[in-house]
Amino acid sequence: MNKSSFLSVFLFLILAIPTDRVTAEESDYDPEARLKELGIELPAPPSPVANYVNGVRTGNLIFLAGKGPKRADGSEITGKLGAEISIETGYEGARLTAINQLAVLKAMLGDLSKVKRVVKVLGMVNSTPDFVEQPAVINGFSDLIVEVFGDRGRHARAAVGMASLPRGQSVEIEMIVEVEPE
Repeated sequence: MNKSSFLSVFLFLILAIPTDRVTAEESDYDPEARLKELGIELPAPPSPVANYVNGVRTGNLIFLAGKGPKRADGSEITGKLGAEISIETGYEGARLTAINQLAVLKAMLGDLSKVKRVVKVLGMVNSTPDFVEQPAVINGFSDLIVEVFGDRGRHARAAVGMASLPRGQSVEIEMIVEVEPE
């Protein structure tokens, strides 16, 4: 076979490969069904507590304002890590915050399957100066996001300590998400 024939066969094979293949994970991608499997019902999105909005969309990115661990009854997980509350309680607060952020995202998008990628998470932990386990606390948020979105939920992240947070809440977390075009 000469070079020209080889090139023609090679190009034919490349062009014949379907480009609309979907991996098994992508064909099973249904974050809302995953929430049901996990026994999670999204609450009404928490209202902003000051002069801001829950999220801003620009292009295919949504920037979600910081949310905290507010329960459906309006109570919050409060306290300072390294003093009043344990890492486990902080983890629970971060997980609850993830549920609240998902509620905001669902309200903005109508359908969580429009999420292409969770890009960045900023986790702030109300902690004493000597507390250094902020990543273990914010894992409560990250673990749930990956459980819901799979690989699309794997994100860049910062987990930092704060001297205080609004209303004494244990954590506050922001998120940046890439979504399908409108």
